[in-house]
Amino acid sequence: MTGRRRSSPRPFSAPAIAIASAVACTAVLASLLSACGTLAGTWEESGEKEPITVMTWAPQDTKATNMPGMPAMAQAYARWVNAHGGLSGHRLRVLTCNDHNDSVAAAQCGQRAADRGAVAVVGSYSQFGRSFMSPLEVKGIPFIGGYGASEEEFASPLSYPVNGGQASLLAGNGRQLARSCERVALVRPDTIQGDQMPSLLNSGLESGSRRPAQDIRAPEDGTDYSGEVSRALDGVGADPGVYGTAAAGGKADGACVTASLGDHTDAFFDSFRRLQQDTPKVRIASVLGSVGQALVNRTGGGSGPLEGAYLTGWYPVASDARWQPMRDVIHDHAFGDNRIDPADQGVQTTWIAYTVLRALVRQLDEEGVKDITSHALQKGLDRGDRAIDTGGLTPKLRWRSDDMLAVQDFPRIVNGQVTYQAVRDGQLVAVKNGFVNVARTLERRRTDS
Repeated sequence: MTGRRRSSPRPFSAPAIAIASAVACTAVLASLLSACGTLAGTWEESGEKEPITVMTWAPQDTKATNMPGMPAMAQAYARWVNAHGGLSGHRLRVLTCNDHNDSVAAAQCGQRAADRGAVAVVGSYSQFGRSFMSPLEVKGIPFIGGYGASEEEFASPLSYPVNGGQASLLAGNGRQLARSCERVALVRPDTIQGDQMPSLLNSGLESGSRRPAQDIRAPEDGTDYSGEVSRALDGVGADPGVYGTAAAGGKADGACVTASLGDHTDAFFDSFRRLQQDTPKVRIASVLGSVGQALVNRTGGGSGPLEGAYLTGWYPVASDARWQPMRDVIHDHAFGDNRIDPADQGVQTTWIAYTVLRALVRQLDEEGVKDITSHALQKGLDRGDRAIDTGGLTPKLRWRSDDMLAVQDFPRIVNGQVTYQAVRDGQLVAVKNGFVNVARTLERRRTDS
């Protein structure tokens, strides 16, 4: 299968528009947020230390997966850290870019980071790693704490992931389902990224002595998934006439359907709900990022189709006290920005990525490094003299060669931990205390399954 390119606006304006934008920026120079995609900040430079410029990008306003909360969280983080003296005395400047879920736009975001003097790209989302990593590698710009949506994030020597990406989520979801599901169907995008999902989920199912999942391809930007629902239910042995309702007489016992379609997972479960009448006999599942608390609320909470669903995430449940510092920053510095959902894994990943950046700059400052360049950051990350503490939201992180897991296709993974969650009474809750390590499951994965 091949990925699809979409006709979409580019993140750069035509010359005339650029001139108008520059005039507008000058007019609002005193405001907190710059209309040019750069955060002006609230901390006055002391003149003693140079500011640190970074970039955060994500797709916004597209027909597929959107992550507007990630650049918004980055801007709120910068306002907070600058209000408290910056990063070890350096004012933090955040550039943002919209990759439009488009390979050309993703490459332009990477090139813009290089052209605008960014010393790192932090906490970003893009499926097009092959496009955006090239301009970063040319300039030696580290990619810190990306969402994990592309293969290159776990292969490039300039990438420093904070989670195990799609690989750990799907392997973990397979292990979670293997505990109670005899037959599983996976509904996933019909894209290059989606083509990797079956083997990852199956690695988790295999660890529980379950057979491989039925692979159901679906359009990434669909609006009605009735056909995919029917194929998934047929694949797990549910009676196609009644689709596993109470009238099925338990015919679908042990059957599970898991879906990972990004922003369109809600459309799939809406189709699933319409075909699942009365009491469903087929358990549903997904991964955090495709399903979250906002979607559970939007679809009816405890009386909605997601009640009882199994979910696999990277981090502690959103209600965990370890997220309170992030919540405080959002409350005090996001100014009611409704793009930022503290339960969203993109927002959470961005918070963790900037936590890594802050700790790294502090380490370099203590070592007497005055000029925070991309090379200095890369050298500090590679050396890994001290593991970075993220406040218990992940294991302590470092990226030395000894810390890399031996995972085929994903050699840069250093964090193989996931969390098991479920929807109970309309709320996402932890179903297992602490993290579950899926590193060995990933290392045993077979790509021919």
